[in-house]
Amino acid sequence: MLRYLPLLLVLALWIYAFIDCLNTPENEVKGLPKLAWVFIILLFGQVLVGPVAWFVAGKVRKTPASGITPFSPGRRTKFVAPDDNPEFLKSLKDEEEDKDKKRGDDPKDD
Repeated sequence: MLRYLPLLLVLALWIYAFIDCLNTPENEVKGLPKLAWVFIILLFGQVLVGPVAWFVAGKVRKTPASGITPFSPGRRTKFVAPDDNPEFLKSLKDEEEDKDKKRGDDPKDD
């Protein structure tokens, strides 16, 4: 069974590249017309040249709205712990007040 794994991976990549090419709008295709990319993927898919070429050179890649990619050097998103996040703390306080109101308790009496 394990000997079929490389064949299945190649087939999966081939099918994914073909469907991705078909679903990509014409204005997001680089280098060649979309029909040419479809033929390249189909003709050279068994040796992985077609699908790899499509993913590397055929499709316009979009950057995130913030302009920061996961591989941007020196640009890391800052993680905020829940107990340091004012929005999270406010949501906890609001939940507690809602529970108190449902029970009939007044939180200001404490």
